Parts: sequence; C-alpha cells; structure tokens
Amino acid sequence: MTEPRRATMILERDYRIGEIDDRLYGAFVEHLGRAVYGGIYEPGHPTADAAGFREDVAELVRELRVPIVRYPGGNFVSGYNWEDGVGPRERRPRRLDLAWRTIETNEVGVNEFVDWARKVNTEVMMAVNLGSRGIDAARNLVEYCNHPSGTYYSDLRRSHGYAEPHKIKVWCLGNEMDGPWQIGAKTAYEYGRAAQEAAKVMKWVDPTIELVVCGSSSSAMPTFAEWEAQVLDLTYEHVDYLSLHTYYGNRDNDTPNFLAWSLNMDSFIQSVAAICDYVKAKKRSKKTMYLSFDEWNVWYHSNEQDRQIEPWSTAPPLLEDIYNMEDALLVGCMLITLMRRSDRVKIACLAQLINVIAPIMTETGGRAWRQTIFYPFLHASLYGRGTALLPVVHSDKYDSKDFTDVPYLEAMAVLSRDEQELTIFAVNRDLKESMDFTCELRGLTGFAVQEHIVLEHDDLKAVNSAGNPNNVAPHARGSAAVEDGKVKAKLSKASWNVIRLVRAQQ
Repeated sequence: MTEPRRATMILERDYRIGEIDDRLYGAFVEHLGRAVYGGIYEPGHPTADAAGFREDVAELVRELRVPIVRYPGGNFVSGYNWEDGVGPRERRPRRLDLAWRTIETNEVGVNEFVDWARKVNTEVMMAVNLGSRGIDAARNLVEYCNHPSGTYYSDLRRSHGYAEPHKIKVWCLGNEMDGPWQIGAKTAYEYGRAAQEAAKVMKWVDPTIELVVCGSSSSAMPTFAEWEAQVLDLTYEHVDYLSLHTYYGNRDNDTPNFLAWSLNMDSFIQSVAAICDYVKAKKRSKKTMYLSFDEWNVWYHSNEQDRQIEPWSTAPPLLEDIYNMEDALLVGCMLITLMRRSDRVKIACLAQLINVIAPIMTETGGRAWRQTIFYPFLHASLYGRGTALLPVVHSDKYDSKDFTDVPYLEAMAVLSRDEQELTIFAVNRDLKESMDFTCELRGLTGFAVQEHIVLEHDDLKAVNSAGNPNNVAPHARGSAAVEDGKVKAKLSKASWNVIRLVRAQQ
C-alpha cells in the first residue's frame, strides 16, 4: 500500500493579498439559447410568477448569492438594439440574432431583467453595443436607465412604468471586439477610439458609473498584448476595468493536463496586469487599472451538438454543456486562482448562469437542478468573501502535455471581514492517491474546524441530471481538525475541499 501524498500550507494573519471584492463571484446571462427563454423566464411554468420568471430558478440563483450579473451579452450585444426590448410587449419586434443564428422575440429586455435581478438579490452589469451601433445608443441607454427624469429617455423609462432610475453601476463597452466572429469587429485603434468616446459621454450622463473596456477575447488571439496596450493607451483615464475571457476543455480526455489549465489562467492574469502597469507607467498615471474576468468557465461538451441546431429557431438548446466531476475540479482551481489574484481582479463572471454553459440546468416546463460546477462556485461565493491571505504552499508536482511543475495541491485561504471565520479551499489534483494536508496557522489563534466539506466521486465523468440531480453532491464528512495550531486533514483523491474554521467565542 502506497504512502499518501503530503502537502503543507502556511498562513500568517498579517500576510495578506488584499480584500476580495464580492463581485468576484458574479455571473452572466446572455440572450443565447435557453438562458433567458426557458431559463430565467418561462410564462406558464408551474413555478412562474406573475411576470413569467421561474421561481425554482430564482431560488437556485439566490442560493448562489450572485452579487452581479452581466447582461445581455456576449456576442449577442454587438447586434442588439436595446430599444427593441422596452415598452409594450405587443409592439416589440422579432429580430434575427446574427451572433447565434436564432430568433430574438424581445419579450425580455432591460426593464424585465432589472426586475429579475432585484428578485434574485443581484446587481446588473450592463453591456452596450459598440459593434453595429456606437456612442449615441450607449449614452441614450445610460440616460434611460440612470437619469431620474425630465429628459426624453428618462421620461421614456417612466412612461414604461419605472419612475425610479435603475442606477446600474457597472457598464461594459462592447464585447470581444477583436474577434472576427463579432458583429462590427474592430482593430485595436478603431475599438479604442470608439470606446474612448463612448466612455466619455456615458460618464457625462452619469459620472458615478464604472466602465469595463474590452481586452483580448483570449490570450490565444494573435493580437493579444498589443491589443491591450493600444486600447488602454486610448482609454486608460476613462475606464475602470479591463476585461479578460477564457474557456477550457478536455477534448483529448487527458485529465491531468485538463486540471492544470488554471495555471494558464493565472499566467494570463499576471500578463494582463503587467500590460496595465506598463501603460500606467507610460502615462505617468497614479491610477491602477483593475481587471474584470467577465467570462470564464469550462466549455467544450456541447460543441458538436450545437452544429446540429436548426438555424433561426427560438431559444434552441445551444451551449448546453453537461458538466462532470472533473469539470467541477477545474472550476474549483479557477476560483482559487481568482481569489489569489483578487488584488487585481475585482469583478469576475462565471459564464453563464442558467442552461448555457451553466451551473443551473432546467427542463422547459419541468425541473431545475444543480450541475457539478454549482458546488465549488456556491462554496466560494458563500465563504470566499473577506481578506485573501497569502499562502505559502509546498506540494509535490507533476508534468503534463502542456504544463510543467503542476502542484498536486491547489489551495487558498480567506479570512472573514470580522476575522471570526477562516476558510481554506483546496483541490487535490492527484487522481490516484489521497493527500495528507497540514496548514500551519500563525497569528490565527483560537480557531476550530466547524466543517470540512468534500466534493468527490469515484467516476470523474459522473454528471447530475433531472432524473439524478444529486449524483455528484458535496458531503461534510471530511476529516479536518486543528491540532497544536495546525489544521490537519486527509484530502481524498481528485477532490474539492472547503475547510471552515470558526474562532471560539471569548
């Protein structure tokens, strides 16, 4: 019988990365597939409220405590006329959505989405169309949403039944504008100038808003780094965040390599932060540019079936990845990466939230259930708020097809704002052996383990479904305990672990 693998972590109370912005646990709802129609909104569903929103879905979103949701896209926004989705429903046009080759009914628009956001206790992160449209539509939408009254667009909102402004705080200046798949794709200079002018006038309408400018669609884009540098050179003093997007998949069925892709995410963040700091130095600016990782997830399962979808249908089942246990492990590693880089990443959006590459799945007219990736996202959102501590981790490592020195242990710790709770998040990447884990607590006295949550399954390809929604689900039978100022635990092979410690009452 082989000895279990060993790994250690040291935490020091005063060694801190910084405060985690709650918006790190945001999500994304695009007018794509069944995210809106059949997802959040389905009049006639047994759980639908008077406005047509599914209460079973809303309950699961509230469970996740999502602080912000990006809307309405995504690729969709680059061909979207926001005016189509406001006012009386019977007058709203049906449109061809060129991004996803479907029909958009416009039954749900800005106001309905704001209503839904309030229903699920979240904020809206609104994207404007800088593809087929531009400055004028962007400033008018800010006026419609945020100006109190007495102007054309604010009074138009009031005439639609919304006397009070929506007060939407965060706005995205388009989406993936470097991508040739994007309606109105632009060069870095073309986009930078459009974003610069849009940002300027949007903040003239409402100086309190925060703006996200598009970075590269991924680090694999041929213009990556040059794009960021040129766009920031034009927009640096007008915007507050630069966006990052990434998705990973296990197409080769090489699980050790797949679970290492969070290292790529970490490198991506470091590279983009360095570009931001280069532009800051070049401009002699005192302002630090923060990052919005507003699309991230696993995405590959549905690629083949999406090719079979009949074009120009309404709310077809597009991008409906069915997630398995190994996907949950990588999502856990990616969440740990975001916590570790929370000094620069202030907003992040799991893409997406319902049905479309999502933690929540539904049957049209039927049930809703939690996918495997629901659980690491839930645990991070519930227990990953507070101060990110700077961990010193020692772990054996392995090499894979695309990576060297991949640590078997991926771990992070968060101290609650009142410093009464400490949560350790840990993934054991080892597919064959459990791990003896020891975490030394320095300056963190009086803590005892409240619970040790574990997500594991003997079959890494195991999934949840409407008929078997709890096939992959966490349990609280982990072994963690505090002994002589150290947390000691056995981490199961291929497992996501959440060790919650609470300070004893004095």
